Amino acid sequence: MKETVVVSSARTAFGRLSGALKDFTAQDLGGIVIKEALQRAKLDPELVDCVIMGQVLTGGQGQITSRQAAIKGGIPKDKWCINVNKVCISSMSALEMADQMIKLGQAEILVVGGQESMTNAPYYVSKARMGYRMGNGVLVDGMIHDGLWDAFEDMHMGRGADAWAKSYGITREQMDAIGARSQQRAAEATEKGLLAEEIVAVEIPQKKGDALIFDKDEGVRPGTTVDALAKLKPAFGKDGMVTAGNASQINDGACAVVVMSAEKARELGLEPLFGVVSYGWNAGEFADLHPCPALSILSALEKTELQVKDLKLVEINEAFASVTWRSMQLLGLDAEKMENVNVNGGAIAFGHPIGVSGIRIVTTLAYELRRRAGGYGAAGICGGGGQGDGMVIRVG
Repeated sequence: MKETVVVSSARTAFGRLSGALKDFTAQDLGGIVIKEALQRAKLDPELVDCVIMGQVLTGGQGQITSRQAAIKGGIPKDKWCINVNKVCISSMSALEMADQMIKLGQAEILVVGGQESMTNAPYYVSKARMGYRMGNGVLVDGMIHDGLWDAFEDMHMGRGADAWAKSYGITREQMDAIGARSQQRAAEATEKGLLAEEIVAVEIPQKKGDALIFDKDEGVRPGTTVDALAKLKPAFGKDGMVTAGNASQINDGACAVVVMSAEKARELGLEPLFGVVSYGWNAGEFADLHPCPALSILSALEKTELQVKDLKLVEINEAFASVTWRSMQLLGLDAEKMENVNVNGGAIAFGHPIGVSGIRIVTTLAYELRRRAGGYGAAGICGGGGQGDGMVIRVG
């Protein structure tokens, strides 16, 4: 069976809500990273068969946003495109789909990834189509409703994270420790330039003067401490534990990779960044995201001869610090030290543009494995509705 490899990757730095990338649509950002990923691979866009992009917030963005991004990125119009929405898992699912298409012989070369502008998600006017007989109308925040709201339990995902964290005996102090560590590690990685090879600079036009060059994640806060985070108020009720300092941010950004079989890469003389080894899934309680990254990683490992101890590095998406804590417990990893987990920081610091994070954590993992002379690594992510995906990769 064919082995699937990724030969290039590019992401934007992540902008904060209404921040540096506020004037870019998700499709604009997707086009930027698609173009850059192809250039890094020195690949003729004509050779691409298909583009698959994860995106959660497509309301008001026009038809088939993956195709919009593809055209902006220089992909010829005779190439087919697919949108994926599995909430936060979307772009990891896009890579899984690419692997399946390659193994089935349905495509040879694909560009896949994720794109999201949470800033530009629209507000909806409920019931406006039929008209209001009398009384007030309501504006519904599409970003929260379609991206952050549990459709089954009818509550914000943060409220569910609070309740389930308490049920597992996770404390506010443990959550704040993960939040502080994420920021500290991300700040150090940024200062050392470790993230530079992941990122393509975005030129932001200014009313006067030269364009602003945006090439560093906007949410990283150097100097963050546990003591500082302990002073933040709970976001979901006075008895809650989730705060702005121990949960992921709301962000804009995009990431894309070029995918093909190992055989095709050799034919084209391309050096793989990483190979896809296996992936797995799980689903459970609607509002309980906590075990999802770990269970999906374990599901992926079951399809191989590998065990957790064989993984050099692990990435767990920091949707909420409590999710990261619980997942490390289930994997048998030291949740206090996090020695080989999210070693350059995570979504609490970098941000979590929801349709993008699945592929971001995989590529961040790959780059760090390459710096450490290769080996096996795993990335796990939870998603709205109580699901999870995990992927095992190999570098070298």
